[in-house]
Amino acid sequence: MRRPSPILHDCYCYLPLYVFCGRHLLAAKLRRSNIDGAAGAMEEVARIVAQIRRRWPKTRLLLRGDSGFAREALMAWCEANRVDFVFGLARNARLEETVQAELLAASLDSVRTRRPARRFKDFRYATLDSWSRERRVIGKAEVTGDKANPRFIVTSLAPGEIDGRRLYEKVYCARGEMENRIKECQLDLFADRTSAATMRANQLRLWFAAMAYVLVCALRRIGLAHTQFTDATCGTIRLKLLKLGALVRISVRRIKLAMASGCPWQDEFALAHLRLDMAAA
Repeated sequence: MRRPSPILHDCYCYLPLYVFCGRHLLAAKLRRSNIDGAAGAMEEVARIVAQIRRRWPKTRLLLRGDSGFAREALMAWCEANRVDFVFGLARNARLEETVQAELLAASLDSVRTRRPARRFKDFRYATLDSWSRERRVIGKAEVTGDKANPRFIVTSLAPGEIDGRRLYEKVYCARGEMENRIKECQLDLFADRTSAATMRANQLRLWFAAMAYVLVCALRRIGLAHTQFTDATCGTIRLKLLKLGALVRISVRRIKLAMASGCPWQDEFALAHLRLDMAAA
């Protein structure tokens, strides 16, 4: 789950909530920006989890999000419903004090090697009053030059299942790829055009952009597999394969598109058409 930067239009500001599974968009919900960053997340997660488990009841689920989602209500819901999680955790004085020894060791490593250095610490932690229980926290004590950059995550995964360093570097940090998915929605497919007068109309606009993303993502996955557009962004696909000049002829039986013979991507276009036709058969 990711919270993109608020969308600002004059004096109206929105904070969309996106939920992705890899490249698959599972939810796109428009919210006001004057709320908590995790507002509405538990309801969306419960809805998505219920649908997944109706189809795949034995599938193990892991929810990943930034520090805005490290809220007691969401974590407690996950623990009660067999959903694992790994969330960023906003640092504070208590957390930073816990990794002071690791920060010192990383600083010495950085001075010796003249390169950034990092150490990790795995420990149990609970807030003073907002959490109902202690939870596993991994602290990353990183030093770059003379600057310390401690970071933290909280998770339901047990130490025996995955070590703290791998959990942070391979699992949690991979959420950064979701930023690219949000950029595809907002920049490539215009999900940020929410300047209508009502919240309902703007939510509909966001859904239109979300549906466009789902369609282009399906085109990329099915029609453009093993081509130069396999890993292309939605913007590249839109500009090179969809935003074309063509002569459209409509008859009773079919719609014909006549493109210029010099179109540089005509082979990919024809292949995508063939594959989609076969998939629909």
